[in-house]
Amino acid sequence: MTTANVGLWLYENSGGAQIEAKMINALKERNIMCFNNLNLRDAYARDGKIICNGMVMEELDLFLSYNAGQQSQFQVYLYEAISRSIPTINNYPAFALSEDKFKTSYLLNNHGIATADYRLCHKNDMEGLKLAMREWGGRVIYKPTDGWGGAGIVKIEGEHALDMLVPFLSRTDLRYFYLERFIDYDNTDYRVDIVDGQYIGCYGRKAPKDDWKTNITSGGSVFLREPCDEVVQLAIKAAAVSGLEIAGVDIIYDREKEQFVVLEINGIPAFATPEQEQMGLNFNQKKIDAIVNLIDRTVHLAHAKVA
Repeated sequence: MTTANVGLWLYENSGGAQIEAKMINALKERNIMCFNNLNLRDAYARDGKIICNGMVMEELDLFLSYNAGQQSQFQVYLYEAISRSIPTINNYPAFALSEDKFKTSYLLNNHGIATADYRLCHKNDMEGLKLAMREWGGRVIYKPTDGWGGAGIVKIEGEHALDMLVPFLSRTDLRYFYLERFIDYDNTDYRVDIVDGQYIGCYGRKAPKDDWKTNITSGGSVFLREPCDEVVQLAIKAAAVSGLEIAGVDIIYDREKEQFVVLEINGIPAFATPEQEQMGLNFNQKKIDAIVNLIDRTVHLAHAKVA
């Protein structure tokens, strides 16, 4: 007898379709029926309901949204609305937080978790921008507060470079600038996967030669890396503070301050690709099991509250 109906939207490339199939089979064994391919890009709303591919989303017991590459403003807009009616994974407030680099760093700092030194300035606060440049030794990183994969991130070296960049940025619709101190590190990071407060796995990413960004979409490469306990515990704490049920925490070692620093928290961390599994990244099954357990527990808790 089916105990719950769950909606899924997972990425399909890089092994995603196989991951989804395993997840669906595991949930079926627990009498949880899955409805996949619920891409909210194809949805519409009327009469208090959001309908996607014939499915009334509010009639589901849970919706798992796990596709960063095809995410759109419309999809996220409906995701927020749905989250007010049924449980979602990730929960929308935590997901929205993870999409904003400033708000994430702000919250982590307030809970004693080290991040890159940052400064958020009004777009016309040139003196504030230059002050940050001076305080941080003439090198800063400009980042859009949203976005992923390293898109739009620029290293600025010296006030002259800042003077040249700001007029261009001022012509955009940006309301503020978000800057971070450029961290002296070895051009590698830790990507630590956490699900439901549980450590799942870790790998390293390395920036290409003559670059400093480790993101795969920016040319970075993956390598096997075992984290020390300090890195694991830092990732678990950061995920808990963010409120994310599923999180990929990016951590680097600041050689100047001699401490580990949380750079970002990703709310849709990818599974290992088939090629990465061949090189030894073997956490996919553990991650699937943890997500299945999380879904199972969440829908049963929701049913218990209704009862």
